[in-house]
Amino acid sequence: MKQSYFYSTSLLLAFFLWGAEQKVSAQTTPAVYPKMAGYMGILHPIVTFSSEGTTPNFRDAYVVGFPTGLNLWKNNKIGFSVEIVPQIRAEKGVSKMSNLLFHPGILLSLGKGFTFAGRAAFETSGRYGFTPVFNKAFKRNDHSNYFIAIPLPIRFGNDRPTSATIGFQFGISF
Repeated sequence: MKQSYFYSTSLLLAFFLWGAEQKVSAQTTPAVYPKMAGYMGILHPIVTFSSEGTTPNFRDAYVVGFPTGLNLWKNNKIGFSVEIVPQIRAEKGVSKMSNLLFHPGILLSLGKGFTFAGRAAFETSGRYGFTPVFNKAFKRNDHSNYFIAIPLPIRFGNDRPTSATIGFQFGISF
């Protein structure tokens, strides 16, 4: 009796697993292009370098950005992205929106979840420039992905010296 129960349970489990495997593989469909995806995140500039010196975030003030954008993939290798980033600055107990960044660019898939974004940058502060961004999707779901990114903004203009910043971004795409 115990042996019969073991065999019937094993057979039922094997059938269930085979059925689940068939269902998963039957639902896998190739991506259709062009394909659009939205995303949002949180951006922390870590440190900024210029001829005026090195300015770390968190020392005298705290700046945080909230990137929100749309990616339009032409195929699985190349796409276009447009991003808007409102930035908030907190200093001496006062916080305010300090800048709005318009950030269009090109996307290049590097494989294995890595993407390079080459972005132009236009800020309401009067600064402009470009931002190379290195991005990695680290958790993929059916309808969303979590990612981390390292943006490296280079900025010019508005009677200020050229600056380069290293940042850290975390976000979700859907």
